[in-house]
Parts: sequence; C-alpha cells; structure tokens
Amino acid sequence: MSMKSLKIVTSKTLVLPAANIDTDQIIPARFLTVTTRDGLGKHAFNDWRYNDDGSETDHYLNSDEAKACEILVGGHNFGCGSSREHAPWSLTDYGVRVVISSEIADIFRTNAVKNGLLPIVIDKRAHQWLLDHPGEEITVDLENQEVRLPKNGGTFSFDVDAFSKHCLIEGVDEMGYLASQTNAIDAFEAKR
Repeated sequence: MSMKSLKIVTSKTLVLPAANIDTDQIIPARFLTVTTRDGLGKHAFNDWRYNDDGSETDHYLNSDEAKACEILVGGHNFGCGSSREHAPWSLTDYGVRVVISSEIADIFRTNAVKNGLLPIVIDKRAHQWLLDHPGEEITVDLENQEVRLPKNGGTFSFDVDAFSKHCLIEGVDEMGYLASQTNAIDAFEAKR
C-alpha cells in the first residue's frame, strides 16, 4: 500500500493529556466493521466528540484548530488496550501524522508504523513541556530522529527502527517495500 511520505512534520500540537487513552477511546469497537481506513477519521474519539443523538459536543477535537493539527501529544501510556489497526487508521484519516507520548503501547506502535503514523516516545521532561504548552508549533524530523520544540524548549532525539523509518520516509508499507525489491528478488532467484 502506498502511504504519504513522512520526513519532516511541522505543526501545532493537539494535546490530549489524559493518561491511558486506549484504543477503544480512539475508535470505539462498534466502528470496527469496516476493512478500509476511508472515513474513519469522523469516528476518531467518537464518544468524546458526539452525544448519543449524534450531535457534536463542545470537545476541542471538533474545532477547526484541532483538525488542522498533524501532531497529537497524548498522555502517558497512549494506545493501550486491544489490538486494532482501526485506531491508527482513524487518527491518520482525522489528519494526525505523528503521536508523541512518554509511553506508547507496543501493539499500537507496531500498528501505527505499518499504517503511516509515526509513534514517538519522548523523555518525560520534553513530554511535560508539550503537555504544558498545548497548541505550540513544533517540528518532528524523522530523518534526523529529532523533535524540535520552540521557545528554547530544546531538541530531543527519539528512537525508531531502521526498517520502519525507511518505510515511513518512502511512504510504503511492508508489501510496498517488498514490491520495490522485485528486481533484487528476481536476481537472487535466477542465481539459485
């Protein structure tokens, strides 16, 4: 699958400071009946954004300002809970390209990178700065593995495995990467 290349993202931050935001809060289970990501953004954080009758709440996520943010800063232990690709699908369809927290659940991180969403675990000091300064414009530089904060907030490095980094920068998933290696695979097979 082809995804949007992710190298450098400069955006204001959408801050959701609550700890333990789980995948059911990100996308409630009743919306897991689809097999494509298209349109899932309207259900991201559905139970925070809509009343039972379908009308919008006054939650910040419904604002144009929030919808313009490509970097989401979540509270500690973001993406915990059950495994569902729909969680990163809904976030990317909403417009999020990067999620930053002091801890991100392993299974969410795995699903995120496979679906074009960069999950960043950052040190607690930088995370706290981000939580204390919602809406600040920051830069995430995947090529240099840095988060750059404004106002002398500093520059902080983050880890990402080489394969995930390559796929995100090139805008391909695992199958797209394999497809790009067809010539090398054919050459190897011809030698056997």
